Amino acid sequence: MSRREDFLPVCRKDMELRGWDQCDFVYVIGDAYVDHSSFGPAIISRHLQAHGYRVGILPQPDWRDDRSITALGEPRLAFLVSGGNMDSMVNHFTVAKKRRRTDAYTPGGVMGKRPDYAVTVYANLIRRTYKKVPVIIGGIEASLRRLAHYDYWSDRVKRSVLLDSGADLISYGMGEHSILEIAEALDSGLAVRDITFIPGTVYRTKVGELSAYNPVILPSFDEICSDRRRYAESFMIQYENTDPYTARPLAEPYPNKVLVVQNPPAAPLTTQEMDDIYAYPYTGTYHPDYEEAGGVPAIREIRFSLTSSRGCFGGCSFCALTFHQGRIVQVRSQESILQEAERIIKDPEFKGYIHDVGGPTANFRQPSCGKQTEKGVCLKKQCLFPNLCRNLQADHTDYVKLLRRLKKLPGVKKVFVRSGIRFDYVMADQDDTFLRELCRDHISGQLRVAPEHVSDKVLRAMGKPPHKVYLRFLERYERVNRLTGKKQYVVPYLMSSHPGSTLKEAVELAEYIRDLGYMPEQVQDFYPTPGTISTCMYYTGLDPRNRKPVYVPRQPREKAMQRALIQYRDPQNYELVKEALHRAGRTDLIGFDRHCLIPPRKIRGGKKK
Repeated sequence: MSRREDFLPVCRKDMELRGWDQCDFVYVIGDAYVDHSSFGPAIISRHLQAHGYRVGILPQPDWRDDRSITALGEPRLAFLVSGGNMDSMVNHFTVAKKRRRTDAYTPGGVMGKRPDYAVTVYANLIRRTYKKVPVIIGGIEASLRRLAHYDYWSDRVKRSVLLDSGADLISYGMGEHSILEIAEALDSGLAVRDITFIPGTVYRTKVGELSAYNPVILPSFDEICSDRRRYAESFMIQYENTDPYTARPLAEPYPNKVLVVQNPPAAPLTTQEMDDIYAYPYTGTYHPDYEEAGGVPAIREIRFSLTSSRGCFGGCSFCALTFHQGRIVQVRSQESILQEAERIIKDPEFKGYIHDVGGPTANFRQPSCGKQTEKGVCLKKQCLFPNLCRNLQADHTDYVKLLRRLKKLPGVKKVFVRSGIRFDYVMADQDDTFLRELCRDHISGQLRVAPEHVSDKVLRAMGKPPHKVYLRFLERYERVNRLTGKKQYVVPYLMSSHPGSTLKEAVELAEYIRDLGYMPEQVQDFYPTPGTISTCMYYTGLDPRNRKPVYVPRQPREKAMQRALIQYRDPQNYELVKEALHRAGRTDLIGFDRHCLIPPRKIRGGKKK
């Protein structure tokens, strides 16, 4: 078990043991304190520590008590604020806007230890007590809400979180570069209001005081609140300015001549920088204060997992990675990953199984083409959608070599790949080596992939490849498994109620599932979260890529029917499925023939009722 002194201070006594009278930064986080490199606050705090700054951690302060924010005193340079590894509203609510019962990022899984809209609440809590101390917000919640955005939970467009929180700066994206530059600027004596030049940050100014070079002026907040087409236009400008090589500053006007200005993203990390960051002295677990509560559930799966990359050029419409991590894949060296593996092997609780080796997409271990590392990603084109780019370099050689080396480490019984692979990228690689070794050594009976749907109309809205690509992958997967002498299956992740899906397309998906002969256990209703093309579609009814209308299933009843169709064999879904088939004009699927989804009446105990 890690010792208390191996963690950063969480109370005055910890500071005194180190001989500190003041922290340089106090980091307020919505999660429990987990000192593991899969947790953003752990990376940022260790990064600052490595550069000579004293950082104290204030996890899950009681936002109902102003005194809770004073536990570590006033920091010398600034308060840092993060809602945690998840947006606090996603953490708290299901897509049906029902309160979740557990919180994996809280000791004992207890729900209710952080507020809704945590970044805003924590920053305002700080402001009430410390009027002049700079407040820097970051993490996924602040990053995706950095400009005006549609908020699903309140069903309205909200201002930039910078304004609602009263913070001074946002460090958006993966903030290692920007937070260090902010720290150095503050440490040099520069006033926070004058820190307007750092890539990867968002600041507030006034019309007439804008210092950004050649900025793009976005539609105003009033405009996007009153005109959904203008909202879609604004979103797409933001989406096309997420690349550090080509992005321009963006300025969003608000009433009273206020401007919220987004600087271009920070440069991607080099491999050496990635290696340095993952070599910091993380304890790899939660703070010992949580032991009595049973620990922090979120650590269980990632404790013996390895991060090999960041970024994703997959470009799925429903994913916020473009806005947060970017499309340029950044990788750690094999040596760095092997060194971390050797450390976790020494853990007394390690049983020989590395749970995962991956990132947003496990089999992305390099940028999609050589151009990206010099000129950035294409503004108007995707790497994999609607077709594979001719410049795509599909090569699994490095990933295969990494998995082989991990597999040979003493004490390792099996190395799993669980973070998901892009099957269309696999199909672009004509060499079977990766797929063969994946099937033979790195899965256990089932491979989870994400076709998401079968309707090409819906797949286009999702930014996913046509269904035929998935079918070809299944054929190749089956062939490779036969050659390896294994009988293994694909478990598809499927999504209901995505923009573009009417009941017609939902029935089409149900028929595909019928022909597969099994009912998926996991179904994801589309969840409109900030920062995605799909959420823009949901709010505006327009595809921001071409401004054309797109059908959006918004009513709870229809969303429930689309979900029920995917799990039509569940007796509890009978009435919903029946209603959906009637509405879709597909009563031919109600009957006792083999092609039917449900019988004419609900069957109980083998008799018609």
